[in-house]
Amino acid sequence: MADDENDNLIAEIQRAIDAQDGSGLLAAAEDCHYADLAELYEHLDDEERDFFLKTIGPELATDVVAELPYSLIEDALNYFKPAQLRVLLGNLSDDDRVDIFQVVSEAAQVRFFSLLGPRDKALTKSLLKYEEDTAGGRMTTHVGRITADMTVKQAIAVLRRDREDAETLARIFVVDEQGRLVGKVRLRDLAFETWDTPIRDIMEDADEFVLASADQENAARLLSRYDLVVLPVVDEFHHLLGVITYDDALEILQEESTEDIEKLAGISGEQTELSYLNTSPTNHFRRRVNWLIGLGFLSIASGYVMFRFSATLEKAFVLSLFLPMVVAAGGNSGGQAAAMVIRAMALGELDKRCVLRIAWKEIRTGLFLGLALGVSMAAFITLILPHLHLTAAPEFSFFKLSLAVGSALTLQVLSATLLGAMLPITARAINLDPAVVSSPSLASTVDVSGMLIYFGTAAAILNL
Repeated sequence: MADDENDNLIAEIQRAIDAQDGSGLLAAAEDCHYADLAELYEHLDDEERDFFLKTIGPELATDVVAELPYSLIEDALNYFKPAQLRVLLGNLSDDDRVDIFQVVSEAAQVRFFSLLGPRDKALTKSLLKYEEDTAGGRMTTHVGRITADMTVKQAIAVLRRDREDAETLARIFVVDEQGRLVGKVRLRDLAFETWDTPIRDIMEDADEFVLASADQENAARLLSRYDLVVLPVVDEFHHLLGVITYDDALEILQEESTEDIEKLAGISGEQTELSYLNTSPTNHFRRRVNWLIGLGFLSIASGYVMFRFSATLEKAFVLSLFLPMVVAAGGNSGGQAAAMVIRAMALGELDKRCVLRIAWKEIRTGLFLGLALGVSMAAFITLILPHLHLTAAPEFSFFKLSLAVGSALTLQVLSATLLGAMLPITARAINLDPAVVSSPSLASTVDVSGMLIYFGTAAAILNL
């Protein structure tokens, strides 16, 4: 659907809501994608939401509710009467239903369970044993499934029967008599083979799969790495439990990248699915304040270092001109190294065996960067600074000042680059999120180390 056409539909729905025009709302909503309806719902007030849900009914609301931010789902479901809820919950795909059960309150979960049919109740209960952020928690059990001893004709008959329930038939998985995954076929493979061809003769090995207990990010990474449409999920005995689809992978990667970005920025707490404008200032405050206060107190260490070297500054106050630049250079170079390592870790390119190689690579990179910045600043001090009507202390020349600042810069960038690369690795080794440790703590750490390196180097070279 073109963006202009979609915008017109949303505007038409909003006008229908404002005018309390139920027939107009329903007609426009039926032509609008459920994801856009969910986004519209998020921006409505309580009265408008009630009218919206009352008008579209449980059938159309099924996909809309599944797309809502988690914090809005329970209130939306509570609007419907038990008979309507039974329809809505029954129409949900098993993975969406489990996602909803994982985020509603315990009281609501019990009430919703009582409305499920026996098959859906048993399936939902079996899936809820997996954590929300695991492959089992994100999978759907609606999968094209045939056995190796079938013929093509028998397989097509089974798939024809299950076609409405299957999430996708782009990949069809082959299991043995015990339900263990043994292979896969494509629908086109079945279409171009003779009726009596055995499935075991045309199936391919199913080499790519993920354990149900594995982290959801690992599953998404496998889908991306091997260009898969669906990824089978198995238990420890290799029984086929379900699949994760490429659209699940997109959602997982979006969630994980958002989480990493927030943690890199020092934002703590549970990630919200509400849009920025619909998130309350109280929630923003609660998620940001802890790191700000903690880092504020940590920054006192930087002030203490400056206080301890106050005598050095009194003898050569010109050093204060370059202090912010030396400190910032460490933060910038360390942040670059941390970002590169965290990205490589997220893509599965690094493991514990790579620590020494990472350190050696970043030592060389940091040395080159430090020398480039140090030589540039030394040239500026020697050639340009004397013409800006600034004077060095009587005890030393601009050349010695350039040597001190350039050397300090080189050491600061080298140490910060190495630290930025090692912090994420260390965090992962002690089971901490690398994104949490790297950015906020790195900035404060290199502030303190930068001052120590700067004043120590200056004092040594300038004999202060």
